[in-house]
Amino acid sequence: MTALNHVSTALGQPVVSGWMPGPVNPAGRPVVVSVTDFASQQRRALPGIAYRGMRMREGWYAMPGAVGLWLWSLPVAGRSGSISVWESAEALQQFIVLPRHLSIMDRYRDRGDVRSTTWEADVFDSGETLHRAYAWIGER
Repeated sequence: MTALNHVSTALGQPVVSGWMPGPVNPAGRPVVVSVTDFASQQRRALPGIAYRGMRMREGWYAMPGAVGLWLWSLPVAGRSGSISVWESAEALQQFIVLPRHLSIMDRYRDRGDVRSTTWEADVFDSGETLHRAYAWIGER
């Protein structure tokens, strides 16, 4: 974690992982962005959630339809999630129904509250994506 992330956490901004690129280069084409937010009711679930999220991130370079991914966390608030970028809504849907993803969701679904948002962008701009995601995360 960088010093900037320490300051961000103190100010209530998410701690964000480095960008993990997927196999798709959006090259000026439209993308779909998905942001998830899991608010844990049980603090003891947080290490397992973080571990499984990082394990899934390891294979992101080969995730069909993925442009890339950031993981984020607000540790003091017991919240974490992802900011993922996709070449299409269909690619996002294919990820959502992957057995490994469904297994993680099933394991933690009753241990907190999940919310998500999705939007389309004409082109991928990492700064704008993060800005909009942070604003949405801050709404909770």
